[in-house]
Amino acid sequence: MTQIYEEYAAALFTLAAEENVKREVADSVKVLKSVILEYPMYTDLLAAPSIPLDERSQVIEEAFGGKLHEYAVSFVKLLCERGHIRELGDCLDEYLKLYEASDGTCTAEVVSAVALTETQRAELTKKLQEKLSRPVELCCKVDESILGGMIVSVDGMVMDGSLRRRLADAHDIIGG
Repeated sequence: MTQIYEEYAAALFTLAAEENVKREVADSVKVLKSVILEYPMYTDLLAAPSIPLDERSQVIEEAFGGKLHEYAVSFVKLLCERGHIRELGDCLDEYLKLYEASDGTCTAEVVSAVALTETQRAELTKKLQEKLSRPVELCCKVDESILGGMIVSVDGMVMDGSLRRRLADAHDIIGG
């Protein structure tokens, strides 16, 4: 049985494919995904039944209208209208899976203690593309709690080079 997020993502992907804007919508989906990761309370706001639907729709338009592809903005509004806004994260992930499967690209989620420079992003992208033998796009997030280094998740693999993990490993070895 398909999950509702798969159906919504497939519908968005089909529309984007028919209109030949898969890439543009994928770029907008990545922005939306980073907003949700950075501000999870945004989904709570959009799901609040105490806020009239037209006001929630207006918030979406003010936040993303003209900045993201119109299909992505309309998609968020649709989920809000249909009462499925809490599925947004799963819908975005599923859209990216469909997009990547169609064009051979994969997305690597990178969590680092500090923001990566453009040079670091380019070098990491190059290394991952060599390792995976296909195009890679980065989705970067900062989490100071990892202390240093980074955690890279791609294709079900997690490469944890964080200082927090290294300290935990050292603690286990010492037997503290």
